Amino acid sequence: MSQPGDRTYDLVGVGFGPANLALAIAIEEHNAQAAPEARIDALFVERQPRFGWHRGMLIDGATMQVSFLKDLVTMRNPTSDFSFLSYLQDRDRLVDFINHKTFFPTRTEFHDYFSWAADRVSHLVAYDGEAVAVQPVAGDGGRVAEVELVLRDGRALRARNLVITGGLQPCMPEGVRQSERVWHNQGFLTRLAEYTGPAPKRWTVVGAGQSAAEVTEYLHRTYPDAEICSVFTRYGYSPADDSPFANRIFDPEAVDLFHGAPETVKRRLFDYHRGTNYSVVDMDLIEELYRRVYQEKVAGVERLKMLNAREVLDVREVPGGARTTYEFLPTGERVVLDSDIVVCATGYRPFDALGLLGPAAELCLRDEMGRVQVKRDYRVATDPALTAGIYLQGGTEHTHGITSSLLSNAAVRAGEILGSLLAGRVPATEALPVH
Repeated sequence: MSQPGDRTYDLVGVGFGPANLALAIAIEEHNAQAAPEARIDALFVERQPRFGWHRGMLIDGATMQVSFLKDLVTMRNPTSDFSFLSYLQDRDRLVDFINHKTFFPTRTEFHDYFSWAADRVSHLVAYDGEAVAVQPVAGDGGRVAEVELVLRDGRALRARNLVITGGLQPCMPEGVRQSERVWHNQGFLTRLAEYTGPAPKRWTVVGAGQSAAEVTEYLHRTYPDAEICSVFTRYGYSPADDSPFANRIFDPEAVDLFHGAPETVKRRLFDYHRGTNYSVVDMDLIEELYRRVYQEKVAGVERLKMLNAREVLDVREVPGGARTTYEFLPTGERVVLDSDIVVCATGYRPFDALGLLGPAAELCLRDEMGRVQVKRDYRVATDPALTAGIYLQGGTEHTHGITSSLLSNAAVRAGEILGSLLAGRVPATEALPVH
């Protein structure tokens, strides 16, 4: 644990995914130009042993759903050498990428870009550092101007500001647990690599979003002797709305408007534009899957089965496989489907940031619906007794809109948080680091 005189950071970050990586780069670029007394002393902790972003879904050929120009920096600083184009130049692929004529790189390539950027700011990251609790540090008059982030190995990092981005947590159907034969798509490729059983003859994929469609396509392509059953409640996959006007919901100024809007307007805007991100699929992938279904009908061998309008009632592991019980909604008929493996592509829920805060969470203000209040600069509104800054990257859809957990505004959001830190910064004092 830290002791009096130990180092107090200006900022400690929890998690080191793309959001906090973008913030680390913003701090790095600021510090490179700032006078010593104006620099931000920051450290990010990450429980993984190295940088990794949805490794379990880096499916061969799967592309990003966001333009490469919405990388870690370009929307904040177009001249940054941390951009995706700078990465391509460093990898000697810039000309090749230009000739490729696409705005949407593969997910594998963008992960390599993230890793390239993370390596360049590795001095700001403590990997294998899992945060387990936050302890308020009481100061003069009982005010809490600093907090201690406690790590699983017993160390504590003291900070004037904390930024939390715990990522998204896998959400399984109600009552369903992951097991050897029942997976969530988040760890799909990892679980697949670890699987040692006989080659599956039937897979079931639950879900109607982009991830479900990608898993379905991959399994159908990779296991030519297996039957692939895609089960979802909709009549068909719904196409993602990536039209130019709808995409304005991801613009930085849209966040300004959303944050200041009445609650009823926020809900209407959110509902209007769910089709830009939630339970929707790229049109190219929808058409490819339909093409395969049709060609199999022509050939008379149907391996790819779209079990639409079916509501999953239960998924459980059974000896040698997994059993899915679903109801065909138009008739109410219930059917039991046995498979070798079931993959649940059933979405995510936000990380419970306030659960990490412990006693400090009691000083965070809530709205009439019990949700944490978050200011425009992503700082949690708190009781005056808590003057240490608590910032959230993610879990702010109710205050900042759809873009809160997405890459679209990562660069701009990082700049806004940095600006807030600088505006409220107390000059750091020389001290020893925590070991």
